[in-house]
Amino acid sequence: MSAANPERPAGERGELRLNEPMAKHCSWRAGGRADRFYIPADLDDLAKFLERLPPEEPLLFVGLGSNLLVREGGWRGTVVLTHAAGKHPRMTYGRIYAEAGVACPKVARFAAINNLSGAEFLSGIPGTIGGALAMNAGCYGGDTWEIVDEAQLIDRYGTLRWVHKSEFAWGYRHCALKSGGKLGTDHWFAAARFKLLPGDAEDSREAIRNLLERRVESQPLNLPNAGSVFRNPEGHKAAKLIEASGLKGVERGGARVSEKHANFIVNPKGVASAADIEWLIRRVQEVVKDKHGVELETEVRIVGEPA
Repeated sequence: MSAANPERPAGERGELRLNEPMAKHCSWRAGGRADRFYIPADLDDLAKFLERLPPEEPLLFVGLGSNLLVREGGWRGTVVLTHAAGKHPRMTYGRIYAEAGVACPKVARFAAINNLSGAEFLSGIPGTIGGALAMNAGCYGGDTWEIVDEAQLIDRYGTLRWVHKSEFAWGYRHCALKSGGKLGTDHWFAAARFKLLPGDAEDSREAIRNLLERRVESQPLNLPNAGSVFRNPEGHKAAKLIEASGLKGVERGGARVSEKHANFIVNPKGVASAADIEWLIRRVQEVVKDKHGVELETEVRIVGEPA
């Protein structure tokens, strides 16, 4: 298949869509369109699809779109949707196996059911395993790569391979291949195996319940959002800097800095454009820099072409 010819080769089992609105696939409910949008049937189908793509084709892998903003001009290439409601973790080789498109809370609950401890924090991450691996997502004292045993990568030619965690370098909201391959450009996460400690199912369920209660109390989960917009600068909390700058409640179009949690930008009525949200992000950065001398770095990925 060529980028210019959307005809599907015989044997392709996934779904190919053209000119797909990314607002349907991003938790902000805003964004432009993707030229091509592929929903693979499984990893084997994804491998075959990538094998047929031109090597220069721009690729974007999307799970739940909970940490993503696609500009109004859209994505001039192919988006691969990894998430599917029917995907679930399972036990393999004494490890929890989960594909990149599995929602993080599913892994937390599966671990609890199987009397395994250490994955409870994943219940507070509103994305998929692929995104959690790519950015070493974490909350409430836990980070994804602390519990990874090995990860499966897929490259743009459709080659799948398992890589031990020792071949990755990771830190706060960061992960990279020590070999120098570029994650998100020529390699993407396909799956992972997690190594957890023996635990107690009821203790884990209680920890998950407490964590979710804290999230509901402190975060605007009832409104379209993309989670924490900014990383915490060293020695600071981004939310406190934003609040101290008087930015809570500041609006642009339909986008607003949340009054409940200043590190969240919400789209209360679902009418904000990606441009509104990006303008507000830049405005927050400017004001915090001016008032506190601190540069806020986005945790949210901003991709695509301007309008």
